[in-house]
Amino acid sequence: MSATEVVDGKLYAGASVRRHDGDRYLRGRVAYTDDIVLPGMVHAVLVRSELAHARIVGVDADAAREQPGVLAVLSGAELARHAGPIPNAMDPVPVGGQPIALHCLPVDKVVYAGQPVAVVVAETRTAALAAAELVAVSLEALPVVLDAEAALADGAPLLYEEWGTNLLLSGTAGEGDYDAVAAASDHRIDGAITTGRSAPAPMEPRAYIADWDAREERMTWYGTTQAPHPLRHSLAGYLGLRERQIHVVAPPVGGSFGYKNFGHPEEYLVCLLSRLVERPVKFVEDRMSSLRYGAKDTRMTFQAAFDADGRVRAVSCALLANHGAAAATGAFGMAFAASLALPSGYALEAFHGEYRLAVTNKGPWSPMRPFGKETASLLMERVMDLVAERTGLDPADVRRRNWIPADRFPYATTTGLELDSGDYAGLLDKVLEVWDYPAARVEQTRAREDGRLLGIGFGFEVLPEGADIPGALIGASDISTVRMDPSGEVEVLTGVTSPGNGNDTAIMQIVADRLGVLMSEVRIVQGDTERCPFGFGNVSSRGILTGGGSAALAADDIAVKLRRVAGAMLEVDAERIVLHGGMAAVADEPERALPLGVVAHSLYTIGGILVPDLEPTLESTRTFQMRNVRHHPDEHGRIMPFSTFSNGLYVALVEVDPATGVIELQRHVMAHDCGVMINPRFVAGQFTGGVVTGLGAALDEEVVHDADGVQRTDVFKSYLLPRATDVPRFEMVHQVTPSPFTPLGTKGAGEGGVACSMAALLNAVNDALRPLGAQVDELPLTPERVLDAILEARA
Repeated sequence: MSATEVVDGKLYAGASVRRHDGDRYLRGRVAYTDDIVLPGMVHAVLVRSELAHARIVGVDADAAREQPGVLAVLSGAELARHAGPIPNAMDPVPVGGQPIALHCLPVDKVVYAGQPVAVVVAETRTAALAAAELVAVSLEALPVVLDAEAALADGAPLLYEEWGTNLLLSGTAGEGDYDAVAAASDHRIDGAITTGRSAPAPMEPRAYIADWDAREERMTWYGTTQAPHPLRHSLAGYLGLRERQIHVVAPPVGGSFGYKNFGHPEEYLVCLLSRLVERPVKFVEDRMSSLRYGAKDTRMTFQAAFDADGRVRAVSCALLANHGAAAATGAFGMAFAASLALPSGYALEAFHGEYRLAVTNKGPWSPMRPFGKETASLLMERVMDLVAERTGLDPADVRRRNWIPADRFPYATTTGLELDSGDYAGLLDKVLEVWDYPAARVEQTRAREDGRLLGIGFGFEVLPEGADIPGALIGASDISTVRMDPSGEVEVLTGVTSPGNGNDTAIMQIVADRLGVLMSEVRIVQGDTERCPFGFGNVSSRGILTGGGSAALAADDIAVKLRRVAGAMLEVDAERIVLHGGMAAVADEPERALPLGVVAHSLYTIGGILVPDLEPTLESTRTFQMRNVRHHPDEHGRIMPFSTFSNGLYVALVEVDPATGVIELQRHVMAHDCGVMINPRFVAGQFTGGVVTGLGAALDEEVVHDADGVQRTDVFKSYLLPRATDVPRFEMVHQVTPSPFTPLGTKGAGEGGVACSMAALLNAVNDALRPLGAQVDELPLTPERVLDAILEARA
């Protein structure tokens, strides 16, 4: 269905409508940030450290300043005279973490290889690049620490001496007495899982432009941001300006995955530079620099207690995460989210989790979907497979015995979350229906008889989404304005943004249905702080939850007025008026109808005559807020900062070559439940992208450093993203269990697929290796790691 079609008697919401502006993308007519050229614009290029840990002795920029076209060369110490540390997107101190106070450029010390130490501003990017080569940075090398455990050891070199430690954050989660429950259980198991560091790697790297108007004392900022309004607030605090003096514009974004949340130093740097040189300044990140930001890089140790019937009663775990250098993006929250996401969708008597987050001389963590929650899925899914192995039960049956039953929602977990809805066993039924599971096991047995290593693995996820973080500009609410002009055309202005996922089209579908107009009569505006109402942007899968919810409320207000005016014109009660297909019609007399443009024009021109008590305007601004979050601690000191919980179950079939360790993914079946789907096409697109991200993290993607902390995977020839030929055709089914807390029954859909895929692949490979007595517990599952496990088992 195209965005201009309407099927008689059907609604747009729930239909796979194509993107309303998809042709512009296909034809290359979209202007990204780097396509913007302002009059007098100049370019900023960063000079980066070659060492991973060093004191800055000096920056000699004399030769660079003499180059043609160079306007300025500045070090961190020089910039610090003009502004202090950049604000944090989330502050770790309120949750017991260390204070993070980072400047745009470091003043006295570098803590990772590739960290910027100076900036060159020139008339052209070419001139800036040439001058940057002439900047001489004197560094005094310091000991390097790359491993999280080593970073927390006594005597480890400190990245931030004022902390007195490399521990950024630690905490606990859970409820119940693990030791007591374990003592009463039939069996116990233990294990460990390690995940490598992976990078968000969006198609479009970060890009920013700042334009300071000294005469008007106003800053206009263009760039790749997910959160224009929160960024405006942050920039105002940094620059000492009022928010009304800053205009943030977010052009279309070529992928984000959490990486383009605010808090990056360059967002603030371009503003400072524009003020200093009194010209618009553009910064565009290169691919090498974008790959320095990462996520995951964790080690989880665990214990689980279970009975002979496969019932898992208690789990205890410890998470050690490697954050790399500190960052102002709030990425530390991924460790906190991982702990809260446990024990996933399983009903346990007791759960205890500990987490520690260390800083090291790697590049900083970046927010990246699914924001640490893959850790929870990997842990619990590995536990379920190990229990199945020990008891001799089928992995599917073990999961079915341990899931929260569908009739027990809303369900309070041992970490304090209140899961909204779900039917996890229903997901399994759907997967097994698509995949003839008994036949697959028979095929596996035959293959093993022939010496082939086939493995089947399950992966399940429950994703806390729609975050509302106390003290941070991340909320489970948003504002939308909907207005209809006298001709019947509709404009939607919303505080949520789109990273390219189509949520703008989905919001248009919602509004078109509520007002009964054709989608061709609707336009939407996002990402502009002067045009759109305040909003929290695009984070934590909130676009449709809050943006769609507030737009629906605002559209409903306008629809009430349209029905009253149409009812007066058609001489019937307003309750009998139906808005559909661009017409206002009498429900039981469809031949009695008026075009909505006529109704709208009448409201503006003679509305006071037709309906005397009616305010003669068709505009509404409404806020939708999720009401199931809880910031007041319960009796165990726990808050409830998430509002919806989408879930999914995957099954993967792999074959492992015992001679090479190479893994072939032969089949991948997926079942998802994100509540009511406004646009199934976009939901499928989101999950497909998530699957590919998960497969990459499970099989190939890994950020690697040498012993000196220099990153070796800095281009796509060494950092291996999945290609189209690396993945099979995905088989996807959907289940709908509406959220009882959203007006549309929706849940988040932006983070699904990653965790399920990682867990399914890990379990499938271990299932394939089981006849050899081999086991692998470190991701990515590279051929080298798999082959090492095989050789170790044979030794």
